Amino acid sequence: MDWSTTYAAVWRAHSRRLRPVRELDPITFDDLLGIDVQVAKLKQNTERFISGQPCNHALLWGSRGTGKSSLIKAMLNAYADNGLRVVEVDRDDLLQLPEIVDDLRELPFYFVVYCDDLSFEQNDRGYRHLKSVLEGSIEPAPKNVRLMATSNRRHLLPEYHHDNAAGKVIDGELHLGDALEEKISLADRFGLCLSFHPVSQEKYFAMIDQLFPRIADRDRLHTLARRFSTEKGSRSGRTAQQFYRQYIGELEC
Repeated sequence: MDWSTTYAAVWRAHSRRLRPVRELDPITFDDLLGIDVQVAKLKQNTERFISGQPCNHALLWGSRGTGKSSLIKAMLNAYADNGLRVVEVDRDDLLQLPEIVDDLRELPFYFVVYCDDLSFEQNDRGYRHLKSVLEGSIEPAPKNVRLMATSNRRHLLPEYHHDNAAGKVIDGELHLGDALEEKISLADRFGLCLSFHPVSQEKYFAMIDQLFPRIADRDRLHTLARRFSTEKGSRSGRTAQQFYRQYIGELEC
């Protein structure tokens, strides 16, 4: 693959190869509303990465539709000309992750291995394949590869009430049970953890206003947008985009 002209690729397990992505989502940082803090922290970490400075693996976790995946896409668009590349690997294909990274570590580019909607079920040990990328093994982790993942779960694994039962207080300090320690330790391997939460109605309307800049009747626009989000059961950037696709022809005709 010619990485000088290919900015992103997707791993295809059936053919055991990387498929080049020819058309990127054009989203930019300016398109992302309500997550300024998350944008600033990921930009800082990425700029350190592509300049060869110490940086962290990143976990973007939180509510659905709040801009986690969009932030990764915007990051690629912003820094592709600086040598940043993205390789997307599905959670079910993590078994091949060490081999994929082996093919990247000697290349003169900075690779983000991206795993969208990363999570594991109880007794699922698939996450062990992340270890060589996150921490290395007998061979140090490659300096030109960082893992970035999105998830709806803070600790990537399901958490149950009985996990806390094994916790003990010793000399006034809380010591977690082994099961809970193991679950927390996986997310702890990501040095940068960015949280995403449901947006307020005010921020939701700001997203709607940005998508419909030429609409004069803001009251009607917001009423329709509020009704749409109520029917969807959520307010988020994804909901705003879906509202736009639903009403663009009707409201701007």
